[in-house]
Amino acid sequence: MISQSKHLRRASTLLTLVLFAAPAFAANKDMIQLQTQIQQLQDAVARLQQSNDERMGVMKDLVQQSADTVNKMSANMDALQRNLQTQQEATGAKLDAVGGQVQALNDSLDEMKTRLARLEKLTQDIQNQQQSIGAGSPTPQVTAPPVSSVPDTTQPQTLPATPPTGRRGKPAAGSPMASMTPAAPLPDTTAPVSAAPAGAVDDMYKSALGDYMAAKYSLAAGEFSDVIRDYPDHALSGNAFYYLGEIDYRAAKYDEAVKDYDMVLDHFPASNKVPASRLHKGQALLALKQNDAAVRELRALIARYPASPEATLARSKLSGMGITVTARKTGGQ
Repeated sequence: MISQSKHLRRASTLLTLVLFAAPAFAANKDMIQLQTQIQQLQDAVARLQQSNDERMGVMKDLVQQSADTVNKMSANMDALQRNLQTQQEATGAKLDAVGGQVQALNDSLDEMKTRLARLEKLTQDIQNQQQSIGAGSPTPQVTAPPVSSVPDTTQPQTLPATPPTGRRGKPAAGSPMASMTPAAPLPDTTAPVSAAPAGAVDDMYKSALGDYMAAKYSLAAGEFSDVIRDYPDHALSGNAFYYLGEIDYRAAKYDEAVKDYDMVLDHFPASNKVPASRLHKGQALLALKQNDAAVRELRALIARYPASPEATLARSKLSGMGITVTARKTGGQ
């Protein structure tokens, strides 16, 4: 019996140990699995962090490359803009130079026309004098005796009906009429008389133009104003208004220059200064920042005078402003 009790106690003890040891073993196994999962999760997080770091590095490189590309493009755009600005300034300078050359040619042409007019007038005066001298009209008979002689009242003094004459109807040397012939020829009332005012306005305009060509702008402005004041309806007054506009433009008086050019356009539409007046009016309006009005003026110039040098300059000016113009052929010039 005692032996059996001992065996039972041992069995119960073993059973108790087994019963208590099983949960502990199960708990250790769960902890190990949990630790394993935690370790796996940490490894996954580490891999994810590494992947994110790698991707962020790639993104940083891409962003840096994009920034570098943008900076290069910006530098290229700045350089291109500077080149365009330089080209526009060079083109503007060339246009101004060409415009100055065209203007100088026009001024020289005006001066040549003035000189030709004076030469023509001088030639006409010489021809009139020659016609007056060589008209061949008989010299009136003079019965008065010479001053130094005393007339004989007893004998009538007669003179030949027609005294001998030399060249161009003058009395021959030694004839009685030679001492009584006036030195200057008699005026020919049938010859046309040149108009004095026309010669006066030509002289005034030539003097003003000469001072303008010599860069004496203040003096030239006063002389052109005198031409306009004394001969407001003369064609040369239109030229005078144009040169007043040029003087005002050179002095940066753009408002006054526009008014001077408008006087040419409104009151002297047949003047040869109309194309240049439209071109320079457009340039004055651009200087006044009135771009819309300037574009309209330049377009009107191109439409009205498409084949003129001024129209070519106007097209170049508009092209420099980014405006494309197609010349239209009109029934005018």
